[in-house]
Amino acid sequence: MKITDTSAQDTIIAPKRAPTKYLLKGLVFFVLLISLVLLYPYFSRWSDSSMSVSAERIRTGTVKRGDFVRDLSIQGRVVAAISPKLYSPAQGTITFLVDAGDTVSQGQTLATIDSPELSNQLKQEQSNLQRLQFELDRQRIQSKKQVLENQKSSDLAKVALTAADREKRRADQAYKSHSISQIDFEKAQDDLENAKLVYKHSVNDAKLNIESLEFEVQTKQLQVNRQALEVKELSRQEMELTLLSPVNGIVGNLAVEQKNQVTKNQAIMSVVDLTEFELDVDIPESYADDLAIGMLAEVNLDGQTHQAILVNISPEIENNQVKGRVRFAKTDTNGNSLSAPTGLRQNQRLTTRILMESKNDVLMVERGQFLQSANGSVAYVVEDGLAIRTQIKTGARSLSVVEILQGLSEGQQIIISGTDQFNGASTILISQ
Repeated sequence: MKITDTSAQDTIIAPKRAPTKYLLKGLVFFVLLISLVLLYPYFSRWSDSSMSVSAERIRTGTVKRGDFVRDLSIQGRVVAAISPKLYSPAQGTITFLVDAGDTVSQGQTLATIDSPELSNQLKQEQSNLQRLQFELDRQRIQSKKQVLENQKSSDLAKVALTAADREKRRADQAYKSHSISQIDFEKAQDDLENAKLVYKHSVNDAKLNIESLEFEVQTKQLQVNRQALEVKELSRQEMELTLLSPVNGIVGNLAVEQKNQVTKNQAIMSVVDLTEFELDVDIPESYADDLAIGMLAEVNLDGQTHQAILVNISPEIENNQVKGRVRFAKTDTNGNSLSAPTGLRQNQRLTTRILMESKNDVLMVERGQFLQSANGSVAYVVEDGLAIRTQIKTGARSLSVVEILQGLSEGQQIIISGTDQFNGASTILISQ
């Protein structure tokens, strides 16, 4: 017997599909598609790069064109251009008439030195000069007396010669008349010859004696002149015992105490001329070959820049530095007069900038540690998140920028921080 169920009464109803389910799937598919499109360049660069570096670990700079100035910034110490030191000319006791810091004028008496030894030596030499002068006067008197004696001898010889000549003429007449003998006649001839010789030698002796006397007088005169020079030198030294100011300025530090004993050539004090200042600069050894006398410089004082000139460079190196001297310029490059800065103090420290080279319209980039890699012949150019290794050629370098000769163009960005971490990779991915 078949039992009837309710299957004939049931109707199969198909389930309705929700449209939002398809919409959701389509939206997800669309988002994935957009993501793939957007991320494709990133994955493409990632696949092309050798390594990746965070943007926070690098520093970039932009290549630009402008005026290039190669300079050197150093600290200068203000010193007086004229600062003479005074030394003791002799041993003695010093007496100061001024104190350190006093304003003095040129020629003003600063101190005196009491030197009994020098004073006594001067008096002795003056006495010797007087003695030699007396001897010279005595020699002149003796010479005059001797000249008179010589003249007397010559005159007497001349008189004897005249008498002998007269006797010879009388003997000639007497011999002709046979009034005298042959012997007397010959004797008269001999007397005349003898008188001639005596007169001749008397005249020659007088000349020689005059020359000898003149020589003695000259010798005494030279001794007097020499002694006069000695007295003059000692007088000069005694005058120098009074120390005078060589310039207008102020008195520096006193090297000795009041009423102290000083030795010869001992430093006593200095006088500082405050009308003209210069700067002593210590230049690093690496810049020594690039500097030359006459280079322009700039000195920063209280926010103002004053023009100056490098006037001296030491030929030797001490402690890896070269000594130099910078002088404030009196005229600018156009020939206009410049006023010296005021308010300077001795040993004041000022920032000094020496201009070693200047070029116009130069391609340059900010200086960085990338110059230490491959000696500045390689740079990483940043473009679309990638840093590409590029061969470059650099020129002159200043403290802030470096000249670019080849390999880069204006507007490009390069990594200026250290690139040793890249290990020579050709492409670097820069991650944000």
